[in-house]
Amino acid sequence: MLRYVISRLLYTIPTLLGVAVLVFFMLRVVPGDIVEVKLRGDGGTVSQEVIEMERKRMGLDKPLLEQFGSWMVGVVTLNFGNSMWTERPVMEEIRLRLELSLQVAIMATIIAVFIAIPLGTMAALFRDTWIDYATRIITIGGLSIPSFWFGMLIMLSLLGFFNWLPPITFTPIYVDPVANLTQLIWPALAVGYRYCAVVARMIRSSLLEVLNEDYIRTARAKGVYEKLVISRHALRNALLPAITVIGLEFTFLIGGLVVTEQVFNLNGIGQLFVQSVSRNDFTLIQGMVMLIAAFYVFVNLAVDLLYAVFDPRIRYT
Repeated sequence: MLRYVISRLLYTIPTLLGVAVLVFFMLRVVPGDIVEVKLRGDGGTVSQEVIEMERKRMGLDKPLLEQFGSWMVGVVTLNFGNSMWTERPVMEEIRLRLELSLQVAIMATIIAVFIAIPLGTMAALFRDTWIDYATRIITIGGLSIPSFWFGMLIMLSLLGFFNWLPPITFTPIYVDPVANLTQLIWPALAVGYRYCAVVARMIRSSLLEVLNEDYIRTARAKGVYEKLVISRHALRNALLPAITVIGLEFTFLIGGLVVTEQVFNLNGIGQLFVQSVSRNDFTLIQGMVMLIAAFYVFVNLAVDLLYAVFDPRIRYT
């Protein structure tokens, strides 16, 4: 197991290096100049000499390979430089938003897992009954309704029936748990509904397939209690595809909630992505892409390690 973990960690090096090379050079191909957007964006009359001085101050006048080398040295030391727009450190800009986005992702994952596992299991065990049909309707609705539109329905319902809206200002959970959960539980529910639908349908289909396996019939023929057959034999193996989906969906939520964050007025990573792209803020975009790439790599590693926990047949040597 230790050898497997070390080898997978070593594989992350070329993966992240490839992401760094692609994001750095592809951003330089995109038309637009951060300096002109910053100094002339509001119709200001700034001379070309001032623009060239600003480009030199930012280091944009250096050759691309030299810029890339300097940035890679910073990446290795976890110093992604300063934002070209706000002049603040990239890690500080990300840290201010990551706490909010990460908490929403964690809460949505908890909601989805605790609802999807029993829902998908019941649908598989009571196949072609009213329970299965009701589960299908619920999950198809979750897949069909966009999260941001469901979030708008939540906001309108809270305002129309209770004349109440969640607070706008973000409060960390360690400062005021009640105010924090009052604000973030609703976007977590909006996102968790679709999340739950995906996982529940995956569990249902996987469990139906596992229940037809020979070892399930053998366990039943030996007189094993049905609850043990489902929990220890069938469900453990059926959870493997669902674990993969849970890991991928969780990582997507870190930076993929742009519209949902707009609906609930949340200043998270998704909104920061939009702002940085509209401003051609190269250093900030590069830092966020590397962050999300690292999340994907390490979440996939955690998912692979969980396989051995849920399925004893899997052993890493």
